[in-house]
Amino acid sequence: MSSILTNNSSMVALETLRNINRNLETVQSEISTGKKVSTAKDNAAIWAVSTVMSTDVASFKAITDSLNLGSSTVGTARSAAEKVTETLQDIKTLIVQAQGENVDRAKYQTDIAEKISLIEGYVSAAQFNGLNLINGSSTADVNVLASLDRSSSGSVSTSYISVARKDLSVANTGSAATFGATAVTNTTILNNGGTAAGTAASVGAAATQTITVASVADGNSYRLTLSDTATNNTMGQRSFEYVASASDSAESVAASLANQISTFFAATGETNYSVVRSGDEIQITNNSAAALSVTAVTATGGTSGVSAGGLGDLNTIDVTTSAGATAALTTIETLLNTAIDAAAAFGSSQNRITGQSEFVQTLIDSMTTGIGSLTDTDMEAASAKLQALQVQQQLGVQALSIANQAPQTLLSLFR
Repeated sequence: MSSILTNNSSMVALETLRNINRNLETVQSEISTGKKVSTAKDNAAIWAVSTVMSTDVASFKAITDSLNLGSSTVGTARSAAEKVTETLQDIKTLIVQAQGENVDRAKYQTDIAEKISLIEGYVSAAQFNGLNLINGSSTADVNVLASLDRSSSGSVSTSYISVARKDLSVANTGSAATFGATAVTNTTILNNGGTAAGTAASVGAAATQTITVASVADGNSYRLTLSDTATNNTMGQRSFEYVASASDSAESVAASLANQISTFFAATGETNYSVVRSGDEIQITNNSAAALSVTAVTATGGTSGVSAGGLGDLNTIDVTTSAGATAALTTIETLLNTAIDAAAAFGSSQNRITGQSEFVQTLIDSMTTGIGSLTDTDMEAASAKLQALQVQQQLGVQALSIANQAPQTLLSLFR
């Protein structure tokens, strides 16, 4: 039945044309944006998955920056450790040369002191963005952000590469030194012919007093007190203290105390007395005409003011005597191994960080490719679809035009 009020053919043609136009708009949007899923309206499930993956890609790019920073920091420490190793090898050469009997050991000792200063400079400068892994300022490992791990349930966790610090400092400045009030009777610092710990020994004019560090314990304080009361001497009473750490030896404690005394004598121009160290012995000579009182004690409960660093035994090297030069060979071998181990450890850590950085970059590329396969437009298919829809659109317009002429056909029946 034909009706002048209801044109079914026109309605069908109109709906078909509307669908064609909607599809045409979708294809044109895909071509212009390059994405077949750009909003949640396009495909909610695909959009949700791709958005989560996109945020992970952004996070992994930040992790790459963290790994690059960590690699640079560890690389700085490694380079410094290698320079320290080279300088220790130079010191070893000087020590070997000082073994001869007819050499000027004092000059070799001066050269060694200069090399030690170089090492201190390397260690102090080995920081990257304020973080120094070899100056002994901390014993805590440094964690470098290495990965972002997402479980099947959607929970996220982070993983780190831990880099151990290596103390290559010669001396670490800590808290102010304190000295326990009670002398330890079974840990004597003295070996003065039976003189008890804490008992003053009188050093006569032109005499020498030998103080031997008999044993060392972590946290124990060691004090030497020098006192002159004669009118022709002007030093008065002076105390020199040191607190041992776990890495200290009798030699390093003796070296520290002797260095403190020697520094004081030099700074004040004191010529009435002199001090030398040999191994674990401190020898104080009275060059004046009056007596000098020497008190040496050790006590528990101390806190370190200047504690020896990982290369603290450099301070014990003294090649001015034959015995000291011989002992220095053993010391320098130990220190060389310490520096070599540190450089090797940093090298391994840096290699691991570099490998992780390369893996993260590969992961970023793979995830980006996966996101593209989910959301990107297939441009070849879109081009073919666009042409087909454009033809359909033209045909739809023609069909609608024909359908709209149906009422005119009915009118001819009444002519």
